[in-house]
Amino acid sequence: MTDLLISLPGNEAMAQALALSLGIELGQVELRKFPDAETYIRLLSDVNERQIVVACTLDRPDDKILSLLFLAATARELGAKRIGLVAPYLAYMRQDRRFNPGEAVTSRQIARLLSDSFDWLATVDPHLHRYSSLSEIYRIPTKVVHAAPLISEWIRKNVETPLIIGPDSESEQWVSAVAKEAGATLYSPAEGPPR
Repeated sequence: MTDLLISLPGNEAMAQALALSLGIELGQVELRKFPDAETYIRLLSDVNERQIVVACTLDRPDDKILSLLFLAATARELGAKRIGLVAPYLAYMRQDRRFNPGEAVTSRQIARLLSDSFDWLATVDPHLHRYSSLSEIYRIPTKVVHAAPLISEWIRKNVETPLIIGPDSESEQWVSAVAKEAGATLYSPAEGPPR
């Protein structure tokens, strides 16, 4: 059977655009909370013998991770052949080493959880500082898409005198790429006034 794209709540617009772009069917899932705040999930689309793509950006991840893992486990139990995750924002990448005794290295922990639940992962510009690639922590194939070229193109076409500002020093790698490709002035909190 054909591929099926399923989104978690809050990701419907992205899922519709992806399904249309890829020419695949958009699946349905019922997700709600029991009175005690536990998660209820029911796949309304047949997933047996199908390749499933789950769309869920992982901002505010603590509200989404369990639902995401339950959805993947349920699809697998119901016979899905392969399950992939499209997560434009990949959470828990900041804590990539133990800076202080006793700290959790959550980037490795989330990588284990997602690698156990999905067959592949696609994301946009993950927070890689001390890892050279996602393959250092993920056991599944990963695909990284870079947003800078598209953002830069939009800025070139729509902004007369652009000034690119990053929110913090860790954003430098992305904002400097956008500024360079857009021919824009860059303001970096770490380096001071525009250059």
